[in-house]
Amino acid sequence: MARKGETKTEAANAPFDMAAKDVAREAERWLAHLESERHLSPLTLEVYARDAGAFLHFLAEHLGGRPSLKEFSNLAPADVRAFLASRRAEGIESRTLVRMLAAARSFARFLEREGKGKVAALAAVRAPRISKSLPKPLPVTAARQISDPGLRAGEERAPWVLARDAAVLALLYGSGLRISEALSLTRGEIPAPGKGDSLTVTGKGRKTRMVPVLPQVFALVHGYIKLCPFGLEAQAPLFRGEKGGPLSPRIVQLAMERMRGALGLPDTATPHALRHSFATHLLARGGDLRAIQELLGHASLATTQIYTAVDSSHLMKAYKAAHPRARI
Repeated sequence: MARKGETKTEAANAPFDMAAKDVAREAERWLAHLESERHLSPLTLEVYARDAGAFLHFLAEHLGGRPSLKEFSNLAPADVRAFLASRRAEGIESRTLVRMLAAARSFARFLEREGKGKVAALAAVRAPRISKSLPKPLPVTAARQISDPGLRAGEERAPWVLARDAAVLALLYGSGLRISEALSLTRGEIPAPGKGDSLTVTGKGRKTRMVPVLPQVFALVHGYIKLCPFGLEAQAPLFRGEKGGPLSPRIVQLAMERMRGALGLPDTATPHALRHSFATHLLARGGDLRAIQELLGHASLATTQIYTAVDSSHLMKAYKAAHPRARI
């Protein structure tokens, strides 16, 4: 809930301004705890703050005033359900509702550990159900073409920008990186041409892992470095925006949208779908599930196992399309 005269963007930039001072103070301590103890990335912290702030903004309107720690501890399950219902009425999907509820619960657990009260209502309300959907990888041919800057040659874009986008997208598919992992690379982490075949990337929870990089992918990265008009210091971000600052994930998404249009791909062809494609294509060619888990940086094998279902579904489609008996 933005205050009168305040835009939604301004409200998002001050997520706890509709809470009482004691709640706002503890919310800031909670974020500091997530950063120092759980090593969450700045982007993840921003999402946690925004989601918890949305809950506090709703409570301010729902309760008729800025919620204090006492009022927060006295919440009833009906209050939490009212929050979910209000967001559902705004068209917010279940997956986002689950994420918002998780942020509020995380804050509540922090308060309980700090002896600031117990918010039982948040634990008492069941999270919305999320329909399970399999990752949607790109066809192999399209995944290979996605990093071809030649497909965007008609755009009025600087050659170094097209080279940059191609290098980032190639890393997402060629090494299975998340956008955040690719954009966190520094110039000093890139070996000289012909001097390395892997990279050490920092993933979720600041955990590092080594990933192999194909010569073709390194060639695209070095091609971008050669064309980049900005000085790339060893400890500075490798990928830059057009004004020289760190490259925004949104720019990568827009680049993917343009390639999607050029190749006639569906809306499911997102930057993260390149990571899905990396895993699915490896598995389809006999890749070991444990090895793929390590390459992706998954903490649990169960997370990686979803790609076995993707591979099986593709096999069944191929079987039904090709087997003579399946056509009867």
